[in-house]
Amino acid sequence: MIPEERTDDPGSGEESARLQPAGSVRKGRDPLAQTPRGRLQSRRAQVHQQINKELRMRTGAENLYRATSNAWVRETVALELSYVNSSLQLLKEELEELNGSAEVDRPEGEGVSVPMIPLGLKETKELDWSTPLRELISGHFGEDSASYEAEIRELEDLRQAIRTPSRGEAGLELLMAYYNQLCFLDARFIAPTRNLGLLFQWYDSLTGVPAQQRALAFEKGSVLFNIGALYTQIGARQDRSCPEGTRRAIEAFQRAAGAFSLLRENFARAPSPDMSPASLSTLERLMTAQAQECIFEGLLLPSTEAPQGGLAQLRLAQEAAQVAAEYRLVHQTMAQPPVRDYVPFPWTTLVRVKAEYFRALAHYHAAAVLCDSPPAAEVDCPALSQAFLGLPATPGPPGAAPQEQEGRRMLGEAARRGGARAR
Repeated sequence: MIPEERTDDPGSGEESARLQPAGSVRKGRDPLAQTPRGRLQSRRAQVHQQINKELRMRTGAENLYRATSNAWVRETVALELSYVNSSLQLLKEELEELNGSAEVDRPEGEGVSVPMIPLGLKETKELDWSTPLRELISGHFGEDSASYEAEIRELEDLRQAIRTPSRGEAGLELLMAYYNQLCFLDARFIAPTRNLGLLFQWYDSLTGVPAQQRALAFEKGSVLFNIGALYTQIGARQDRSCPEGTRRAIEAFQRAAGAFSLLRENFARAPSPDMSPASLSTLERLMTAQAQECIFEGLLLPSTEAPQGGLAQLRLAQEAAQVAAEYRLVHQTMAQPPVRDYVPFPWTTLVRVKAEYFRALAHYHAAAVLCDSPPAAEVDCPALSQAFLGLPATPGPPGAAPQEQEGRRMLGEAARRGGARAR
């Protein structure tokens, strides 16, 4: 007879009997599943499985898209590819966060902030550089291609690595290194009268539809697009509740806008919608607006060097009005065909909300200048009249703020009502 094990807690035996069904086999606790690292590994495995499933679905849809000539079927498959592409982007972003969560903690001061719009990276398939480069070296330049095996292998490894760059500075360095190599190839190595015989294939970042071209410019343009897209992701991840994070976000969005501008000016014949001049112009304006929004957020942070009182409110009104104008311009471009056909609807909605939100903030801060600041504090400010452009007309010169208290109060109340209507 086995004696009962005595416990200090009189209720523990009853609890154990209640939780343990009769005839069941006791199982040890899974140490990995019960720890944070174990849960992290489990979620990583699930995300990898979902990514593989989405990739198989994309392959099947892509084969059907190429095989069919039926317009309705192609339209349906293109829509499916767009859904798959969105799912893949979300899964890869989640995987990147999981990979970094074990080593990098969330910034302590990070709080709730207005969301930014990051852009997903274009994806591509594997590419064999070795065969065409060997033929070019031996045929066109008359040299032994075996002497360049190490360089060719290094280029192939670099191209393989840029298919899945990390979402950070290391990923940017990788993409820029490959882009520079492509520029060297284009300028010094590839014969101008012929192409390499390679078929460069990239998936559209917005629709997921594959596009292919034999021109090396398409490869260069796609890599440059990913450089800009990666900058948008870096900017959107910054902690904008501190000056340093705000500065990094501004810089990232400005660099993204510069990349899209360079792409629009130099690669005008890309076969994918996300690299069309209209799309690139929209993305450039969007990133410029988001950078301007970060500048406004930086003015809200406490600083000993920032102006105080009425001048501070005046500057906030000006910056908010500028952000609203930028977002209105972005919304206008997004609402025009053909961009509106493939830009995600939540982007268009968020841009419009931000335009109205910052317009309301501009009215609010302008009203604060009028109602809470004495006229003498603003006499020497040359930007004062600019802050009130677009507000209801008042007696006096157009665009000038009234100096008498009653006129300032009326204009301030009108600005507050305008801000309320904008909200």
